[in-house]
Amino acid sequence: MTERIDVSELAPEAYQAMRGVERFLHECEVPHATLELAKIRASQINGCAFCLDMHVRNAKKAGESDERLWSVAAWRDAPCYTNAERAALALTEAATRLADRPDPVPDDIWADAAKHYSDKQLAALVVAIAQINAWNRICVVSRRAPASR
Repeated sequence: MTERIDVSELAPEAYQAMRGVERFLHECEVPHATLELAKIRASQINGCAFCLDMHVRNAKKAGESDERLWSVAAWRDAPCYTNAERAALALTEAATRLADRPDPVPDDIWADAAKHYSDKQLAALVVAIAQINAWNRICVVSRRAPASR
């Protein structure tokens, strides 16, 4: 598959603005491992090979175990995630699949996340989910190939 366009080259101001959001997320109070798991799950749902490759590699470099990485798609049944991580993954799935149900992010999913994260952390988690969904769409539409290709 051939890359259609290079968004970073053709829309550098937009790309840099998105990199600014990434800097914010790097400094936020949500655990790095949780952010990577959320990015991996959204990228799986959206079929973004580039982002999936990147975030699995980032998580692995940060010390994430193979078991936790290969189990993200089945997080509900895998025993290796904390309750807080499960809440973040549920929120990620709901926010990524907005059109799949009449109430895209039900109160029970939000309430569970709110049990584990402060309002400030929830705000950062919402930004992280929105951000990875935006990156997924850019990379899928432009057919960006994984770096490991």
